[in-house]
Amino acid sequence: MKALRSGNPLISDRTFAQAGARAGAGAMSIQGAATKTLVLLLLAIAGAATIWDRAITDPQSGVVSIGMWGGMIGGLVVALITAFKPAWSPITAPLYALLEGVFLGAISALFETMYPGIAIQAVALTFGTLFVLLVLYKTGVIRATPAFRKGVMVATGAIALVYLISMGMSFFGSQMPLLHDATPLGIGISLVIVGVAALNLVLDFDLIERGAASGAPKYMEWYGAFALMVTLVWLYLEMLRLLAKIQNRR
Repeated sequence: MKALRSGNPLISDRTFAQAGARAGAGAMSIQGAATKTLVLLLLAIAGAATIWDRAITDPQSGVVSIGMWGGMIGGLVVALITAFKPAWSPITAPLYALLEGVFLGAISALFETMYPGIAIQAVALTFGTLFVLLVLYKTGVIRATPAFRKGVMVATGAIALVYLISMGMSFFGSQMPLLHDATPLGIGISLVIVGVAALNLVLDFDLIERGAASGAPKYMEWYGAFALMVTLVWLYLEMLRLLAKIQNRR
């Protein structure tokens, strides 16, 4: 089996290698993974809809706060479970999508109250980016070569490290100015992060394609869709941050 790598830490060569060894309940397909991805997106939208109106009309509501933190923490826990137990993904992936939907609905509404129209802009940019990169990948303009994969993985790891440091600083009442400020440099940094998040989509496309080619079991369609969903959530959040910085400059 060919080595399978991705900048998304939730889906790796070992995952598909182990899954392939247990195959026997049908094989993974690209169409199946695409269908599962659509299901997860619809579930995320449903989750967001459950809290959007309340968050818009009463941002300070305890329900909104519980929904945001509960969705974020719950989504993280379910994501970790899915990462270690891919065979559970037919159950955990939809649950992750619902929880993340609630979180995204709450945080999007909070941004919307400060920057009217920002949520729909972020959604349009996220799906526009997804479509463009899928076309570029399918036409061979962008290829997930070993060097490309390594570069995106290193960049993704560096961004994760910076965010961890920033979170640690926030506990002491400090922050990284260049990461959060709406300065030209701060906007430039956000653009770079958005670019890296977008390139992770290419790695996910490639990995799903290779997983299907390797004959991974059917449940890996859910796992592949879940991994793609993780990247889309990250990309959407970075789009929100970038758009907020741009509007603060006006």
